[in-house]
Amino acid sequence: MSLTKKFEPLIRLEKVSLKLGNSLNQVEILRSINLDIAEKEKISIVGSSGSGKTSLLLVIAGLEKATEGSISVDGQNLTALSEDALASFRQKTVGIVFQSFHLIPTMTALENVAIPLELAGAADVKARAEFELLQVGLENRLSHYPSELSGGEQQRVAIARALVANPKLILADEPTGNLDSATGSQIIEILFAQANKSKTTLIYVTHDDVLAQRADRSIKLRDGKLEID
Repeated sequence: MSLTKKFEPLIRLEKVSLKLGNSLNQVEILRSINLDIAEKEKISIVGSSGSGKTSLLLVIAGLEKATEGSISVDGQNLTALSEDALASFRQKTVGIVFQSFHLIPTMTALENVAIPLELAGAADVKARAEFELLQVGLENRLSHYPSELSGGEQQRVAIARALVANPKLILADEPTGNLDSATGSQIIEILFAQANKSKTTLIYVTHDDVLAQRADRSIKLRDGKLEID
């Protein structure tokens, strides 16, 4: 008798809904989302402004609590975790790349990348941060502050910071949104190359149809509902 191994996704959302506001003025942001995402898969999320794309990333990251349904990431049920447990989960499992970089202006590129390692009490912090910056082509910009870096360079620092702790999942919210098209293409190339090298699952939001099609699978949100191509 042959046994078939059961598929266990890295991420599973079951009937996930998100409502914001009070009972008198409540807005439904996500509506009964069902979604499985495998390890090492690359997913793009598309849809018009206000369709719920960023909110979907936030509930997967545990930064926003779903109103209904369940969210499992790497075997952990996020809906059952406390805020402290969620923070620990993100530290160990998730790297996040924002559209607006979110670098600390008073810290150098090296210091910004080292932050996740320092929070985790890791060893060889400086060497690991230097290595990650080398991977994104910034070995000559280690001591530069964000104000001394171009937008593309700042986003490379953000990618290095997201990857330095070897997370299983990278979430990127419009990572090219504040960049010109040429620089944006370079950033996507780096993001994909680094995700491939580290065998990391990548989920990214984009308005760019060409960038969306780079993914293994593109999913579309419309009025908080999921439409899978």
